[in-house]
Amino acid sequence: MASLPREDIASWIASMDRPDLIHTLSALQCSFPLDFTEEFLGSVSVERLRHIVLAVSLRAKKIPIEGLRAG
Repeated sequence: MASLPREDIASWIASMDRPDLIHTLSALQCSFPLDFTEEFLGSVSVERLRHIVLAVSLRAKKIPIEGLRAG
């Protein structure tokens, strides 16, 4: 995976709404399991969800770069 600037990743995530965040979270490939229920993802604040997606993105094996470049 090419290294992407953290600022670009953070800006991309900041522009997302809840459905985009949830979709991105499910598309990220990590070296550890993610086990978030739909209930949790639907109830947590969007700001907290952005924080989760950012943290996972920084540790992910692969980031869906198409979405990052489209933003």
